[in-house]
Amino acid sequence: MSFQSKFARALVPVAIIVAPSAAVAKMSADLAKVQAHVRAVHSMTADFVQTDGKGQTMTGHLQLKRPGKIRFEYGRGVNMLLVGNGSTLTFVDYDVGQKNSWPINKTPLGLLLSANPDVEHVAQVVPNKDPRILVVRAADPYHKEFGTLILAFVRDSGGPGGLKLYGWTAIDGQGKRTKVELSNQHYNAQVPESAFSYAEPKKRH
Repeated sequence: MSFQSKFARALVPVAIIVAPSAAVAKMSADLAKVQAHVRAVHSMTADFVQTDGKGQTMTGHLQLKRPGKIRFEYGRGVNMLLVGNGSTLTFVDYDVGQKNSWPINKTPLGLLLSANPDVEHVAQVVPNKDPRILVVRAADPYHKEFGTLILAFVRDSGGPGGLKLYGWTAIDGQGKRTKVELSNQHYNAQVPESAFSYAEPKKRH
């Protein structure tokens, strides 16, 4: 079974079941690894493939810098941009001359970009048969309208916290799903502050 199909299975709601104490201990250890990974990653660059709920796919380059900064630079022919400047996440569509913005901490990406991510209190491990893959589902229990983030990691001793981020599925408050798959990840590389600015779109008449 491909990783993509495993990742899709993680979208199915997870029932809360009574697990043996050994399994609970392993899940707690896995959450601790995710916490260690996220806190150890101060910046990251990667290539990405983004797939929306309709199956439409776009590719590009990602730059991330915690807290709160991220840039999705889409490939040639896609005149759009998604940028987080530390507090606000903004989607810019240059073809129509419009932009939309949201507070980052009220989006599914808030956990990934948080200055002090509290993974162990907002996430749970999603059961997965492949021991090489670790999947967690994270959501603010007090603000479900902020959405859900499903993170997928490959166990890799060379990665921060023993993990390498493979990708995620973000589910917003309206149920819209966006899947991001990463490759060529580079952790704690130099990322210029200029990456998190953008040109204002020109309004179309």
